[in-house]
Amino acid sequence: MTDLTALDAASLATKIHTREVSSVEVTQAHLDRIAAVDGEYNAFLHVSGEAALAAAKQVDDALAAGQAPASPLAGVPLALKDVFTTTDAPTTCGSKILEGWVAPYDATLTTKLREAGIPVLGKTNMDEFAMGSSTENSAYGPTRNPWDTTRIPGGSGGGSAAALASNQAPLAIGTDTGGSIRQPAAVTATVGTKPTYGTVSRYGLVACASSLDQGGPCGRTVLDTALLHEVIAGYDPRDSTSIDAPVRPVVEAARQGATGDLKGLKVGVVKELHSDSYQPGVIASFDAAVAQLKELGAEVVEVSCPSFEYALASYYLVLPSEVSSNLARFDAMRYGMRVDDGNMSADQVMAATRAAGFGKEVKRRIMIGTYALSSGYYDAYYGSALKVRTLIARDFDAAYEKVDVLVSPTSPFTPWKLGEKVDDPLAMYLSDLCTLPTNLAGHCAISVPSGVSADDGLPVGLQIMAPALADERLYRVAAAYEVARGPITR
Repeated sequence: MTDLTALDAASLATKIHTREVSSVEVTQAHLDRIAAVDGEYNAFLHVSGEAALAAAKQVDDALAAGQAPASPLAGVPLALKDVFTTTDAPTTCGSKILEGWVAPYDATLTTKLREAGIPVLGKTNMDEFAMGSSTENSAYGPTRNPWDTTRIPGGSGGGSAAALASNQAPLAIGTDTGGSIRQPAAVTATVGTKPTYGTVSRYGLVACASSLDQGGPCGRTVLDTALLHEVIAGYDPRDSTSIDAPVRPVVEAARQGATGDLKGLKVGVVKELHSDSYQPGVIASFDAAVAQLKELGAEVVEVSCPSFEYALASYYLVLPSEVSSNLARFDAMRYGMRVDDGNMSADQVMAATRAAGFGKEVKRRIMIGTYALSSGYYDAYYGSALKVRTLIARDFDAAYEKVDVLVSPTSPFTPWKLGEKVDDPLAMYLSDLCTLPTNLAGHCAISVPSGVSADDGLPVGLQIMAPALADERLYRVAAAYEVARGPITR
């Protein structure tokens, strides 16, 4: 019998909808795979076996009754990053301060998955409150990269990426604040998309930095990722940042791109995101990918976005400032962990709980953000960072007047060894150099595998960027490149 866990989501959907196999069989195969291998990878924080099988049975019963599938992915199971609320499983955000907490409501994205008939296998590991680039900042231990278990799987959504790469799930959901979908995709040879800000609801997404956070789809192929994108996207009146606009035709674009024709498309190589300081194997892989795009008929030109040089500094002022505000709600008074010996004042309870419940990286960012927002420093730090953010958006706008999409490496490096950078946060922050500008501008981007580095045989990602509300361009280019590149083997 075919190994169901090795098939892509689109193939599984076809088999389920034609009743060649049942959703229960597919879901059980993935649950068995999780039980067999996740002790090695630590991709999941919670496995929802009974709930997933119950959801799968509902799909099978509906198909047996002659009903049309609820969505093109109905019956195909999925791994959900543990930052989206669910009423039937804990939402911990990778933090001790929320250990065991079950939300009283589903996130809009969770609701959309349920309505689409997609069984949720469980909640995946992540850097605490989505703060990190390696999934080493989880309070529940690091996730390991299936390509090399001594190395990181990227962050903050390393659990979702590792679940895909180890065939524990055919689909996954991540969130991207500064690259937390794309960077894990790059270092695990999977596909991940950061949609245009506001096109996927943030209602029920536990906030890290509200003006940057964006949920998005992850898969092993571009088409799978596009199919999931259309399921989760759409306007949500409960989210004040949600854009009331039609869902972009990303599946159609992916199918069009798979024909391999990019004639008439203009691709811009960002000068500031192509540096001699990047790992040589990463640059070599990127240059080969650009050459492949030319062979597909695209016109390739170099563009300059000078303000990108300041993206890292801007991001690490904007994000901690918003973190300082968002995490103030974890005060031991309303929900979550509470440290109290019965003789403590409210202030003492709050201080003790936050000291015990938050990890080192979260505390670091809260302190930086609180300082940046403090009286006398607001204009010098946070205010200046916002000005740079505007300049970055203008650089993007100027570039898109000349080209249809921009490309760069997804990450300057292949995955590093676990523990290698935990004591040097600045070195770790550099891994997001290429992905940060898109979040600051609110635009969309995708990471698609571009092979392995000749340096170490580890995965490398190609990042494709497009303007806001032009998400379909990502999928056309990514699908064309994916077909031309061919399969990636270890």
